[in-house]
Amino acid sequence: MSLTLPARPAGVLFDMDGVLTSNNAFHRQAWQEVAAELLGLTLTEHDLDTKVDGGRNPEIIERLTGQVPNEALVRRFHEAKEGRYRALAQGQLREVAGLSAYLDALEARGIPFALVTSADAVNVEFGMAALGFGARFGSRVLGEHVTRGKPHPEPFERGAALLGLDPRDCLAHEDAMNGVRSAVGAGCTVVALTTTAPAQALLAAGAALAVPDFTRFQAWLV
Repeated sequence: MSLTLPARPAGVLFDMDGVLTSNNAFHRQAWQEVAAELLGLTLTEHDLDTKVDGGRNPEIIERLTGQVPNEALVRRFHEAKEGRYRALAQGQLREVAGLSAYLDALEARGIPFALVTSADAVNVEFGMAALGFGARFGSRVLGEHVTRGKPHPEPFERGAALLGLDPRDCLAHEDAMNGVRSAVGAGCTVVALTTTAPAQALLAAGAALAVPDFTRFQAWLV
């Protein structure tokens, strides 16, 4: 079966969680546990799909509660939730199928790529160490680098700028509806991964294509 993708991009922007590794089950469990403990909320699958996936913790808390959280709560929640995530994910992270071959093909063709994630530096280093990708993603936009997180376009606008490119010339890979909205809002073409959300939801959010993994992607870059 051939893989039909948009035209060859000038650069590629990768989200991390759910894109480089299928790890959002660990994030979701951590959110459910810590939201119950610190916010008194029982998160449903709908909450996780529409309010939690894709974005920074303060903005997610605001979406869940309808109130802007104070700095003390943000710090406490962040430390508890991300610490719980790392405990759950320790030793469990594997790259999405086909990713290494895809990155090899991008490098061989001189197509630059960058990381655009809502994660903080600790989680990024944790993920990169587990996957062995630290040296490959020198260009990074993290949650603390933006003033407005996903679904706002700022993260992907910054990612393209790091590569010296117009977002409209970039391909973006996301797994969450809010992430897709962020990338599309910046002007990127989005090929989404169905590791977290179903294809129909990702396409409805604006993705041009939804695929299960990166298998055969290197053959597309001719």
